Amino acid sequence: MKFVVSSTALLNVLQTSSKVVSNKNTLPILDNFLFDLHDGVLKVTASDLETTLVGSLPVESTEQEGVIAAPVKLMLDSLKEFSEQPLTIEANESTWEIRISWKTGQLTIPGTSGLSYPTSPEIAADAKQEIVSGADMLLAGINKTIFATADDELRPVMNGVYVNIEPETVTFVATDAHKLVKYAAAAETGTAASFILPKKPANLLRGMLGKEEEDIRMEFDDKNVVFYLKNHTLICRLIEGNYPNYNAVIPSNNPNKVLVDRVELLNGIRRVAVCSNQSTNLIKLEIEPGVINLTAQDLDFSVSAQESLTCDYEGEAIAIGFKSTFLIEILSNIETQNVSLELADSTRAGVFKPVYDEAPGADTLMLLMPMMINA
Repeated sequence: MKFVVSSTALLNVLQTSSKVVSNKNTLPILDNFLFDLHDGVLKVTASDLETTLVGSLPVESTEQEGVIAAPVKLMLDSLKEFSEQPLTIEANESTWEIRISWKTGQLTIPGTSGLSYPTSPEIAADAKQEIVSGADMLLAGINKTIFATADDELRPVMNGVYVNIEPETVTFVATDAHKLVKYAAAAETGTAASFILPKKPANLLRGMLGKEEEDIRMEFDDKNVVFYLKNHTLICRLIEGNYPNYNAVIPSNNPNKVLVDRVELLNGIRRVAVCSNQSTNLIKLEIEPGVINLTAQDLDFSVSAQESLTCDYEGEAIAIGFKSTFLIEILSNIETQNVSLELADSTRAGVFKPVYDEAPGADTLMLLMPMMINA
């Protein structure tokens, strides 16, 4: 294998692909990138067996095609030191030595045969489904929900983002049993299906979708999903199992409605939460017409804090407790100036919704379970 390639272009592909590589690989070969040069295009594959990312890069010239596995850390450490310039990369297929040459020097690093690199899983033809999604919609769905995913070994289905596809809507849901986020966007899919996307590939997509200008094609069956991006293909194993019935936990009849400035409420919670109990992070909201009283205390250290904020409120006076860290997470992931909080009583979940000046193209709902307020 011998080819010439731009140092910056190669480094960009390697840095993106390297995010897949695990620190605890079960197979030594997975500590390598797989370089596959064919028809003037270099394909760089990185995998941890669960998730595989394939980056494509046109090379400037090709003398000899081939396949080789190159060590991830050495390749990245070497290429980081180059300014933009053409590099000649040559791999000896008898010794598997990789030589990188440039105008004023060269370096050699040990590679290995790529024959033992695991092949990427393929989508079953008889169960394959396909949709095309806007990159912005997919990015928004992941951004809105991924913070609410769980880290629960006993309930793995809650460790990912649930994607529910309907003919005219795509809904993204995440929950950790304390908080729940549901983001529904209008989309002409023409099909009905669902899958649970694990957290790691969801985070990888987040990092790549911001640079995508065209629509993203997705293919999936009941075990794997493939995302086709402009210069990358992401293949990942889905989380198998039945996602909880999230609609059943969203309270539908909430007579008490609060409209409040989101930034003021968020900053007030941050100030008051400093004095909350370190183990529970409990903060109490006492809501009555025109005012929200925030209080927190830690009797062990004799500290307490209180703040009053103005609001618009419809309903009876109510006192409800929430975990301050979850409240801050939810309010930080809403982008509008004002937020609506809907409550039934102090024992049922609070429903947070962004308040838009104009009708939005998507519907966002965030739910937070209350905590008991000790008298």
